Amino acid sequence: MLGGLSALASASRSASSPGSGAIDDVLVALHEFSEIVRYLNTRRSTGAVLALDSESDVQDALYVILRSWVRDLVWETPTDKVANRFTIRDFVSRSLRLVIEAKYVRDEAHGKAISKELHDDIEVYRHSPTCDTIIFFIYDPNALIPDGRELRRTIEESRTYAGRSLTCKLVIKP
Repeated sequence: MLGGLSALASASRSASSPGSGAIDDVLVALHEFSEIVRYLNTRRSTGAVLALDSESDVQDALYVILRSWVRDLVWETPTDKVANRFTIRDFVSRSLRLVIEAKYVRDEAHGKAISKELHDDIEVYRHSPTCDTIIFFIYDPNALIPDGRELRRTIEESRTYAGRSLTCKLVIKP
């Protein structure tokens, strides 16, 4: 846990200035998600246990974890209308040109369909002039995604649209 805290302290120093280092620090914080939740649920005090039973629960936990390190983190921002529909970005940092999408795998069918959902999100965000990076955070407590490696390969592939790069990262946590 202490190693994770040093990484998070490093994120604190660099997340205030845009750049790929700050994005890497956000990824470090997201990779510590399970450890942070475990700590909160086993701490010495008799405070509330952090139940993660829905996508909104996961979003709340992510906001608490990331807000101190990403000063301009804003939650639930509507996107522009694309292909006759609006979507809601879970979190946005304009200074980092970053969107974070949180997903909660509800059941086996959702685990199998999550790839399409992520690709649909990529299609929407590729049109956003303020998004250079999308981080997909998937909380899959029952390991219902059939092939996480293959999903990572298809999501994290190199993308360029109209001469502009879009970087996609994937974090899957049980």
